Amino acid sequence: MGVMARGTLRIYLGAAPGVGKTCAMLSEAHRRAERGTDVVVGFVESHGRPRTEVLLHGLEVVPRRGITHRGAAFTEMDLDAVLARRPAVALVDELAHTNVPGSRNAKRWQDVDELLDAGIDVVSTVNIQHLESLGDVVEAITGVRQRETVPDEVVRRADQIELVDMSPEALRRRMAHGNVYSADRIDAALSNYFRPGNLTALRELALLWTADRVDEYLQRYRADHGISSTWQARERIVVGLSGGPEGSTLIRRAARIAAKGSGSEILALYVARSDGLTSASPKELAVQRTLVEDLGGTFHSVIGDDVPTALLEFARGVNATQIVLGASRRRAWQYVLGPGIGATVARESGPDLDVHIVTHEHAAKGRGLPMTRGASLGRSRVVAGWLTGTAGPALLALALTAAAPGPGFANAMLLFLTLTVAAALLGGLLPALASAVVGSLLLNYFFAPPVRTWTVAQPENILAIAVFVVVGSSVASVVDLAARRTQQTARLRAEAEILSFLAGSVLRGETALPALLERVRETFGMDSVALLERTEDRGRWTRVAGVGPDPAARPDEADVDVPAGDRTALALRGRVLPAEDRRVLGAFAAQAAVVLERRRLVDEAERARRLEEGNRIRTALLAAVSHDLRSPLAAVKASVSSLRSGDVAWSPEDEAELLAAIEEGADRLDHLVGNLLDMSRLQTGAVTPLLRETAPDEVVPPALKGVPAHRVLLDIPETLPMVAADRGLLERAVANIVENAVQYSPDGEQVLLAASALGDRVELRVVDRGPGVPDAAKEQIFEPFQRHGDAPRGNGVGLGLAVARGFTEAMGGTLAAEDTPGGGLTMVLTLNAAAGRPAARPDLPTEVTT
Repeated sequence: MGVMARGTLRIYLGAAPGVGKTCAMLSEAHRRAERGTDVVVGFVESHGRPRTEVLLHGLEVVPRRGITHRGAAFTEMDLDAVLARRPAVALVDELAHTNVPGSRNAKRWQDVDELLDAGIDVVSTVNIQHLESLGDVVEAITGVRQRETVPDEVVRRADQIELVDMSPEALRRRMAHGNVYSADRIDAALSNYFRPGNLTALRELALLWTADRVDEYLQRYRADHGISSTWQARERIVVGLSGGPEGSTLIRRAARIAAKGSGSEILALYVARSDGLTSASPKELAVQRTLVEDLGGTFHSVIGDDVPTALLEFARGVNATQIVLGASRRRAWQYVLGPGIGATVARESGPDLDVHIVTHEHAAKGRGLPMTRGASLGRSRVVAGWLTGTAGPALLALALTAAAPGPGFANAMLLFLTLTVAAALLGGLLPALASAVVGSLLLNYFFAPPVRTWTVAQPENILAIAVFVVVGSSVASVVDLAARRTQQTARLRAEAEILSFLAGSVLRGETALPALLERVRETFGMDSVALLERTEDRGRWTRVAGVGPDPAARPDEADVDVPAGDRTALALRGRVLPAEDRRVLGAFAAQAAVVLERRRLVDEAERARRLEEGNRIRTALLAAVSHDLRSPLAAVKASVSSLRSGDVAWSPEDEAELLAAIEEGADRLDHLVGNLLDMSRLQTGAVTPLLRETAPDEVVPPALKGVPAHRVLLDIPETLPMVAADRGLLERAVANIVENAVQYSPDGEQVLLAASALGDRVELRVVDRGPGVPDAAKEQIFEPFQRHGDAPRGNGVGLGLAVARGFTEAMGGTLAAEDTPGGGLTMVLTLNAAAGRPAARPDLPTEVTT
């Protein structure tokens, strides 16, 4: 029985609510249904929009599943019903939606994953602001924190992503016509979340994110079809670095070029040469790596015997459009050895790559190090060596015999020896040996008496010819050995540079597995790299991370696999690596294992920290229950027992006093239990504020009910702007801050509660004249179960300020402590003004609050 094929996922991506994602999805469903495809609606939310409801007609809708949570009824997609119906295509709206507690999965994208695993194709929708990686960016733009998110990887894995685009002006017109929200919400939406600036920024985010995904598909297509020529769909600028001081100048120049075109990308490349002609400075490379990353680019390093070829192969491999190189540092006389890297790259780049040669202050000043012989001779040099070793002696013999008088036997032997050395320098051992043999024969025939015969009359000439052969062979062996040693040294140096980069990443604590695997792929020129792991010695392999098209799922599927640990392996596809490359590859594998283990240790440390925090809170809670809660309970119990006592006749004044004690104890209990419950909600993340336009002067008076009126002096101007806040949470936060200030203020001293507007913020300042708090303890007082100084037991469990800060930050504000001039403590509560903040989040379904 064959394995069921996984379904395909198509996502309609929008920049904001109302651009038409759901309508596009439904229109696609009608097109497929007309072609005979079995399509059902798993979940589509119309939000009361007439056009959406019209498009739903004619499509089969799977009934939703009802769920009751905290006494309220909700409906969600019936996942089991859709699986049982087993259509060819299911429509599932709002991919980032959070399911109501009690559902099988916490998030709707997890429901979609189950449908895909069942072989059902899914069409879904999502807004750009719901992508997890863009949460901070969207909050900075709109002022709204998106609490419903979907991991980027879920969206990236989609088989198709289609951007539903609309200009901000068109979307605002659509909203003004009532096609998106009801009439009572249009004005608030247009003046807050749907301002032209917000929509333009969100649209740019959506376009750039989609462009990156398109680029990934393009790279995959080029790799699958073996396309090496450049397609200039996007400006990519490769900066060639030599490890010299001019690298920073080149990177900045490339950044200026990139700034002229939106979406341009900078890739800095260092080729670790194996011919020994350059020497890179690790310090310079480290500085240049930091610079290019600060400018938004990426740093890459590869090993290449031929620098121009390696540079061009990398540029074409990443679909680059421009190359930036520095003017050569070689002196003028050195150009007799060749045209140089810049000229070679410019000549061989072809019409699809623009090459920029940038001048700098180090040009033509030399490299400062002596040149060493290249390790890789190359075909042209080997051919030249053979010509010198074979044809050279013949031509020399003809030239010498034509000269009159002849040079003599000794001089002729020295000239032939010179040719042998030249053949060794050019072509290595074999051409030199050939030159020695051919030269000795020609010396014997043309120059050793009797000439033009193969006999030698004088014994000393026989010895001279023998010495000539020995010396020529020896010189050839020495030169060849030096070349091989140079090659080995150059390769070891290149490997050392790669390992140096690897060690630097370890010291910097880099823990991104995909980035490390991408470095392996670039360094060894492979198609794909994967890190595999299994939980048992003979268990099934799972792919922890992978880069490149179609990474291996098992070691036996790879061209090269290297163990990275007891149960981990690095698997590479593309070509078989020589044995000497496996040493460096083994170092990469070890680093990958370290990164994987470090990531797990970080996760375990975070879990341990949460457990420790929970244990600390539980310990403090037990202490609070054992003492702080028992004190008011004891007072209430004593007062009730006294009133119920039949052997004492209480006067009305005594009864009133006992009843007042009962009421005071009950109030204290209510306050303590309320703070405990609030802290519990904050710890579990169950606090979901409903931000609305709120007037501070309407919230403050109810917050002061538990405080004697004569202890607080109010200074709240009526002209204050509205704030974006949850009225209930703000009231509770202000109450806790004021009660804390009154508690620590001397008797008879008033606490000042003043408010003022500062730009787009509103500040509430609670000023007391108490003992104050040292600077070192100003943050500690906001931690749970902290009571500063000599506060007596029974005055609270130390949660008031912790709850106040938690509620304030949940509303997007801040709460901080400052010194009061002249002594005391000032609590500063800052909230965002309502201008520019939405009264609600209409693009998100209503969240469940407790």
